[in-house]
Amino acid sequence: MFERLEVIRKRNDFITNELTKKEVIDDVAKTTKLAKEQSDLSEIIECYNEYLKAKSDYEQAKGLVNDPELGEFAKEEEQKQEEKQKDLMKKLEILLLPKDPNDSKNIIVEIRGAAGGDEANLFAGDLYSMYVKYAESQGFKIENLGSTPGASGGFSEVSFMVKGKGAYSKLKYESGAHRVQRVPATESQGRVHTSTATVLVMPEVDDVDFKLDMNDVRIDITRSSGCGGQGVNTTDSAVRLTHIPTGIVVYSQTERSQIKNKEMGMKILQSRVYDLMIRKQEEELGAERKSKIGTGDRSEKIRTYNYPQNRVTDHRIGYTTNSLDRVMNGKLDDIIEALITEDQRRKLAGE
Repeated sequence: MFERLEVIRKRNDFITNELTKKEVIDDVAKTTKLAKEQSDLSEIIECYNEYLKAKSDYEQAKGLVNDPELGEFAKEEEQKQEEKQKDLMKKLEILLLPKDPNDSKNIIVEIRGAAGGDEANLFAGDLYSMYVKYAESQGFKIENLGSTPGASGGFSEVSFMVKGKGAYSKLKYESGAHRVQRVPATESQGRVHTSTATVLVMPEVDDVDFKLDMNDVRIDITRSSGCGGQGVNTTDSAVRLTHIPTGIVVYSQTERSQIKNKEMGMKILQSRVYDLMIRKQEEELGAERKSKIGTGDRSEKIRTYNYPQNRVTDHRIGYTTNSLDRVMNGKLDDIIEALITEDQRRKLAGE
């Protein structure tokens, strides 16, 4: 472990030196990549330096235990620094776990009403509201990318971006099928219905990570539709992008400007193709995806929201809380913390 920490320290020093070189500074892509790597290493370096200081203070205190004047104080300090070293060792073990390279990124979220008709669309709207409230509580920014309203409210589909450092690390476990059990407003006999909505969380991708080959993309300009106002309905500003090799289609019409719709659509398409590419790579590696908390597939049932019992259950880790009302109001911290802790436990155990 300490050999690895020394390698990381040397790597950090190397990056610091590289970032002072003119040829590196002139290469924006390389500078961005190195700066990001250094940022990712910073917490490990800080913790390691803190550990080394605690170790030094421990050794110093240990040498004074038999001192007639300072012995009592030194003994207390020795115990204090020994405990501190243990705590920092645990923290370093977690920090040294393999990092998800996307953890610090912004995310694109897509929510769709699935089984259950109007009730599924209403639930998709509830999930959207839940994530918006959670994002705001974390200091993240929301940018709406497009939506199709449900006939009775909610959304048949809605997509949005969550901007803020660590957005992906917090919300990456949300991909999958979310199930709701409640009495719909239209149910006259008070029977509980079950409906589902699917969530897909993707990291925002830039050209440094993955660049689309524009020869693989077909761009069609169409007239915007829906309740977008007179200007939207009379302008050929909507853009449909098709990634020919995968068949992925993105339709963007939220802006009045054709250029802005194209930019937004490209951002979504790039993330969706990248997400598909990563999934295929992990499937080829076999067990890696199985070891994760959930596969991220839309079809995988990950959580149930039971309104009559005010209960939320995450099926992947067997976590249940009887505070559905708080969860739907954006209080997702306990569930997300439980998912992160279990993910770390599995990695430490080598599962």
